[in-house]
Amino acid sequence: MSKNRRVKSLSEARAEFHRSGRSVVSWAKAHGFSVNLTYMVLAGQRPGLRGQSHKIAVLLGIKDGVIEEEAA
Repeated sequence: MSKNRRVKSLSEARAEFHRSGRSVVSWAKAHGFSVNLTYMVLAGQRPGLRGQSHKIAVLLGIKDGVIEEEAA
């Protein structure tokens, strides 16, 4: 995430889906994430510390972080 971007709150991230008209399901599938895990991150049930939940949180803008590609 760039230094110019502010981290969104969970409610702001959810509101972004409402504003854009895109469903959480379509976003999760387009990014290759579990729909259930994406909903859990948006609900604050998974803090996004590592793994897939970390990637989801960073891409949604609710966490300032880096996504490193895993070695093959």
